[in-house]
Amino acid sequence: MDGIRVLEVGQLVQGPQAGALFADMGADVVKIELPQIGDLARWIFLSETDTRSAYFFSCNRGKRSVTLDLRTQAGADLFKQMARDTDVVLSNFKPGTMEAWGLGFDDLHGENPGLIWAAGSTFGHLGPDAELEGADLAGQAAGGLVSTIGHDGGPASPVGVTIADHIASQNMASGILAALVSRARTGLGQRVDVSLLGGQIWAQAAEYTHYFLSNEVPGRANGGHPLLRGMYGVFETADGHIGIIGVPPDARDAFFIAMDKPELALDPRYQGLLASKDDMAELFATLNPVFRTKTTAQWCESLRAMGVRYAPVRNYRQVAEDPGVWENGYLTQVADEQGENINVVGTPIGMSHTPLRPGGVAPSLGQHTDEFLAGLGLSSAEIAALRDAGTI
Repeated sequence: MDGIRVLEVGQLVQGPQAGALFADMGADVVKIELPQIGDLARWIFLSETDTRSAYFFSCNRGKRSVTLDLRTQAGADLFKQMARDTDVVLSNFKPGTMEAWGLGFDDLHGENPGLIWAAGSTFGHLGPDAELEGADLAGQAAGGLVSTIGHDGGPASPVGVTIADHIASQNMASGILAALVSRARTGLGQRVDVSLLGGQIWAQAAEYTHYFLSNEVPGRANGGHPLLRGMYGVFETADGHIGIIGVPPDARDAFFIAMDKPELALDPRYQGLLASKDDMAELFATLNPVFRTKTTAQWCESLRAMGVRYAPVRNYRQVAEDPGVWENGYLTQVADEQGENINVVGTPIGMSHTPLRPGGVAPSLGQHTDEFLAGLGLSSAEIAALRDAGTI
């Protein structure tokens, strides 16, 4: 994306993570932030005594920060000037916010017909809930994901990461990239809309399709998956947990012998993927005590030898100790402003000719304001006047 400029008016994760991906791809991502306050992610501190922000750093590395109050006429006018020489504007405010500032798609498309204008919302930009505010948990809850987590009879719980934000950010990035391809053919930009709710429904496309075909709500995972009736689930070991991701037919005998349950290899209920939920509950109850007799590492060694698909349940420290994670660049090191190597989350996309390069640092609030405005042709006196007025 070298040569592509992105103006990001993003908050927290949904918009900023899409912008971070574009920065990794080589785009010039200019983050527009409210003077004195900035992206709210800046205020999610590591602790009461450590004011660094993991959320801000991870979603904003490699960007430039320009402070600009879009609520003022002077700020909106300056943003329009910026948009004339910009490829993408992305935001994730409540629908109608950018329009209220005179910075909606129609407003900016008139300034720049080739502009891609992308917006992320909570519940979508249309419908009765369009103007409701929300965050990641709203997408997880309203989109049905929370209803699938845990065991029957247990408390409801969301996923312990901002998964709705993340999925929406990837949808936004995909839509913007497609719009750039379209613009290369037609010369015209377009509007791109994504939401937390829409992303959650798309992520559960198979489960929703099951509901439409059967009129049956899949229900909770109960340690596995409500629609997958084979050996697919998480089991407790002597020192942790392990996921079993299916036992192929040619490994079934060896697997059940290793579990000291050879009779199950001949049980017709477990020959395919059509066992009932009750059958699977019985099987899991039978195997759980066996899995507790060995450590996770011991089970990994045995399962690998017999050709059973598996994965240890790991925490972040254990993942960071995996050499393969570093070899693939999923975690990597980059230089900070002092030239010291620091550990960061890499990018999950490998490209042979144009590899992605994660940025080393996130900008301080307004770090690039003067430089950027000077590039637009504003004089030092004009920039100083904007600052005195609180516009930047």
